[in-house]
Amino acid sequence: MRPPQGTGARLTEGPVSKAIFSLMVPMMLGMLAIVVNNVAGAFFVARISTEQLAAISFTFPVSFIVGAIAMALGVGTSSVVSRLFGSGNREEVKRITGHAMLLAVICGAVMVVIGLNTIDPLFRLLGASEEILPLIHRYMSIYYWGGIFLVAPMIANSVLRASGDAKRPALIMATAAVLNVIFDVILIFGLFGFPRMEIEGAALGGVLSNAVTMFASAFFVVYRERLLDFSRLAPELILDSWRRILHVGLPSLTSSLVAPITTAFITSQIASFGQASVAGFGMASRMEGMSMLAMMSLSAAMTPFTGQNFGAKRLDRVREGVNFAYRFSLIYGLSIAAFMQLFGGVIADLFGLTGQARETALLHMHIVPLSYIALGCAMTVNGALNALGKPMAAMWVSLSRTVAVYAPLAWVLSHFFGIVGIFIAAASANFISGGIGAAWLRVALKETMALHPPRPAINPPAAGPAADQKV
Repeated sequence: MRPPQGTGARLTEGPVSKAIFSLMVPMMLGMLAIVVNNVAGAFFVARISTEQLAAISFTFPVSFIVGAIAMALGVGTSSVVSRLFGSGNREEVKRITGHAMLLAVICGAVMVVIGLNTIDPLFRLLGASEEILPLIHRYMSIYYWGGIFLVAPMIANSVLRASGDAKRPALIMATAAVLNVIFDVILIFGLFGFPRMEIEGAALGGVLSNAVTMFASAFFVVYRERLLDFSRLAPELILDSWRRILHVGLPSLTSSLVAPITTAFITSQIASFGQASVAGFGMASRMEGMSMLAMMSLSAAMTPFTGQNFGAKRLDRVREGVNFAYRFSLIYGLSIAAFMQLFGGVIADLFGLTGQARETALLHMHIVPLSYIALGCAMTVNGALNALGKPMAAMWVSLSRTVAVYAPLAWVLSHFFGIVGIFIAAASANFISGGIGAAWLRVALKETMALHPPRPAINPPAAGPAADQKV
């Protein structure tokens, strides 16, 4: 039998930048695959009718919440497991992973039961008309059955990343994205002898691709890495594992759920300037989402990197990794800002924007990207604090941007400067949260290093300039 792999030593030795990039690049490709997954069904359904596209559009908030729950459990599991990998406690990793997967099954079952029994009242509350409601019911009655296939692979892939392996989760997600597109085309349009299912085909295609993701990730966790143990099912052990996972997962979920609420508020503010402005803001927001994929991946990479090195008492490497992430955010943020300044007009033209829509998009692309440096720092801080077991601090850094600064400042400045004021508020929120986050992490690292003195490197480098830089 093949010996177990995930030794937990992958991220605690060697060049820090190489370790972080080894996680970051595959994660970025995996996130890109998720973007494809999210838009594939809507793209093909739009070719059927606008009513079916509208029905799917109504489901996006619910899909986001389900995804946020799955991601929160993944973040919580990654935080706990990465520290255990760093300390070399593989048996505890297996126990936590087993209990996390049990939690995934329970959450999936609860989603199915609650979801199937609340479709009509929930979507009436969200504003769906009686004409569109039957289409939504057809879609969600299939979508909810895939709940278990969504949560379990998120946890399994988080465990693989926590071990230092980001390549296989990325490969799994990319394969699932390709399969989702194939399933959608076949089932929506009824190709190769399959019935034409239209909107139901989009739902089933997503469920099937998620099922493939679950079985593939389970294969690597169970059979290749042997990181799953269901033998210790004492209630007190299960509850202890869940407590540790949810200690990080629940604050992460809070941050994730607040973000779309803030976006909805900002969209309502922009809507007061006309629907064309909303269209321009929507395009610019999508460009922002694509631009931030690298920094989102960096933030995600900081969790297993920081967790493993914290567990191994290599806080010198944590500090060096944070400084590397800050430098990356500086260079990348300036590059994106320059690109938007130079080519913002070209991008707007490619999307066919004219008039007020084009003007709004350009204002966003010329103002907000100037603050991406600070936003990257805030994201780095978020990932590192979660890994250090300080999820409440990570949550408050996130909320300082959205709730404390962005929303109220946008409301005030819009009355004085119009749409420009809203975008100034966005940039200001990024700078403030980045500064708060950097200061908070600096204090957290000092406290952690005082409580957990760094362990010397196994092979200390030769005498020379110190690699560490002050945070």
